[in-house]
Parts: sequence; C-alpha cells; structure tokens
Amino acid sequence: MVKKVSRIGMFLLLSTIVLMSVLTGCSTNKSSSDNVKGNKATIKVGSKDFTESLILGELYALSLENAGYTVERKLNLGSAIVHTSIVSGEIDFYPEYTGTGLLTVLKEKPKFDSKEVYNEVSSKYKEKFKLIWLEPSSANDSQGLVITKKAADQYQIHTISDLQKNASSIRFASQGQFDERADGLPALVKTYGPFNFKERKLYDNGIKYDVLHNDKADLAVAYTTEGELSKDEFVVLEDDKHVWPPYNIAPVIRQDVLEKNPEIRDILNKITVKLDNKTVITLNAEVDVKKQEYAEVAKEFFNKIK
Repeated sequence: MVKKVSRIGMFLLLSTIVLMSVLTGCSTNKSSSDNVKGNKATIKVGSKDFTESLILGELYALSLENAGYTVERKLNLGSAIVHTSIVSGEIDFYPEYTGTGLLTVLKEKPKFDSKEVYNEVSSKYKEKFKLIWLEPSSANDSQGLVITKKAADQYQIHTISDLQKNASSIRFASQGQFDERADGLPALVKTYGPFNFKERKLYDNGIKYDVLHNDKADLAVAYTTEGELSKDEFVVLEDDKHVWPPYNIAPVIRQDVLEKNPEIRDILNKITVKLDNKTVITLNAEVDVKKQEYAEVAKEFFNKIK
C-alpha cells in the first residue's frame, strides 16, 4: 500500500514539474519575443496647432518609436486646451515653452533669465500638476521685432536700443493689438523710451513678410523662430534690455509616465539638445515657405540626427 501511494505521489510530482517547465518556457519565450519586437508602453504624444509645435511633436514621436515604444499621436491640439489635456491624462507629454508655462499657465510675473524661468516652471509644475519639465533647448521662440536687412544696414540698427534711436527713419508695419497690449509697444516704450516712427500702418499678420519684402515697411512684429526668418533679407533685432521673457522649448511629461518609463528622459533630451534657433527656423521654413508636410520634414531631420 505504501509503495502504491509512493508511485502516485511520484507521478503527481513529475506532472507538476513538467507543467511548471511548460509554463516557464512559455513565459520565457513571450518575454524574449517582446524584447525582440521592442514592445514597450504606449505613449500618447500631443502638440499645439501651429507648424513648429507639430514638427516638434512628430520629432519626439519618431524618437520614441525608434526606441521601441508604441506612439499614439494626438497632435494639433488647440493652445487653450493642451495643458488641460495633459493634466487629465488625454496625452502623456507635449512640447511646451518656458515663458508660456510661467505666464499663461502659472500666471506668474515675468522673469527674464532663462535658467530662472526654467527652474520656476519645473518646480511649480511638479508641485501643482505632477508634471515634469525635461531639459530645455537653446531655441527661444519669443516675441521680437524683425527688420529688413536693407534698413538695418542703412541705419546701423542691430538692437532694439538702436531702433529706438533711429525710429524716425523707420516705417513700422503694425498689427494693431501689439500697439495696445501690455507686453507689446507699451512695454517697449517703458523700457527703451518712445518710438517716434516715420510711419505706422496697420497690416494683417499673415502678410507682414510680403509687406517688408515689397518695401512697404521696414519693421514688423515677429516670433523669433518663424520660417520666413531663414531668408537673408530679414534680421531679428536683439532685445538688449530684455522686455520679453524667454520661451525655450522643452517636453512636459506626466510624472507617473516618466517614473514607469525612465529612459524616455534621455530619448527626448537627445532631440531637444539639437534644437537651436537656426535649426528651428530652418524646419519651420521647410513647411511654411517651401510647403512641405510637417511629418516629412520631421522624419528627414530625425534621420539625420538619430
């Protein structure tokens, strides 16, 4: 009787061992397959609804896919809803600007040192929203003034201080709101003194470069990474007294997503470090001037730097 029980016990033991081996083998094979395919988390990438943000969103998406992540693109979100989209979890990260974070989201007073602005948004976003700012770029998409190279050379205007001194020789293509906004012409006057332009006419923002090109004006308001600035005929004036805060580009990502996928930090930072003003202007120009698709522009650039 004892011998019979022993055989049954041995049979059960061997059966258990075989079953565990099969299960372990299946688990090992599945894990190996996942690693070969590069299967990782699905990351939801967002962007705002203008050329530069679309290119950046696609660039970051390509970098994650290249590293084995599945990417769900939720690009082209309105600027007014992109922050609420990441807070609610609709997206996991998107490219943002330090100045926007400071002034528009946090409603803080302007600051003008790039590092100081970054440190403040980084600290307060983590505290208030559980969002992490990754490394910022040197690219600074701030507000600025663009002048024709012809006028800049003729009157030796390289800074906004130079412009203020020579305003009586310059025709200003105004865009209406800039003349009234607190961070527009009033801020310039407060910091630099009065601008007594030779002429001031109102033009739509969309045609400002045509106006300058056709010699109907010498000066206009611009953002400092616009694609048209790739042309040699235009010059951005240095804001030498720092009227406008910095707007450096950086990915903002949900803290929980980054904690689960820590390598994302290095993956995205390797893209950001390649972004300076000249590069971003060139990328924008490919879309806005040469009329290429933003996804193709992003892909071509990514293939050069990966």
